[in-house]
Amino acid sequence: MLLAVILAATLFALAGVHLYWAFGGRWPGHDEAFMVEHVVGRTAGMRAPGPLASAAVAAALAAGGLLILAVLAPPSPLDPWLQAARWILFAVFALRGLATYAPPVFRCAEGTPFARLNRRAYGPLCLAIVLGLLALQL
Repeated sequence: MLLAVILAATLFALAGVHLYWAFGGRWPGHDEAFMVEHVVGRTAGMRAPGPLASAAVAAALAAGGLLILAVLAPPSPLDPWLQAARWILFAVFALRGLATYAPPVFRCAEGTPFARLNRRAYGPLCLAIVLGLLALQL
């Protein structure tokens, strides 16, 4: 299933970015202030997430990628648990994607580059992942 590979690769790529941040990387910018403004969405004293938080998100995203790849494995007694875990993954990305368009959720980001990126890239990417997961569940 090509869709499973594409979804898993997307989550692994996102995990890689978060791991890069965990080790001190500052892409898409060159310093913490730029990163906060574009990735976190707050300014005025806000800091980028620390290494532990970034590494935890990277691990969760990589685990999600493995969950998706599990649909390619032969049937197993673990399949009901893996299916339930994929529904949890679906819920997490659905909530994150929909939160993009719920005004009170990201109010703190109004007026930052993050707000624009969230509406144009981050939220739609989460919703695309949701659609892909939904297609895999059918």
